[in-house]
Amino acid sequence: MTYQQLDFIFPFVVLGYGALMTIVLNIPQLAELAEKRLPQPLLQQMNAHRTLALISLVVGTFWSLQNIWFKGL
Repeated sequence: MTYQQLDFIFPFVVLGYGALMTIVLNIPQLAELAEKRLPQPLLQQMNAHRTLALISLVVGTFWSLQNIWFKGL
């Protein structure tokens, strides 16, 4: 894997993290399931990362779109 390939893929990883965490934390059924099955320290850490997940979602979206739009240039 070259640096150019890694540079193209990384924004999608950021977008995926942001999307996954935002979805899990904001859908009541998934949040309830997480409360039942996850240990308390992990659940607290997930809730503490709520802002990071939202920022990752927004930044990853624009960064990924930028990579797609300017790929041909």
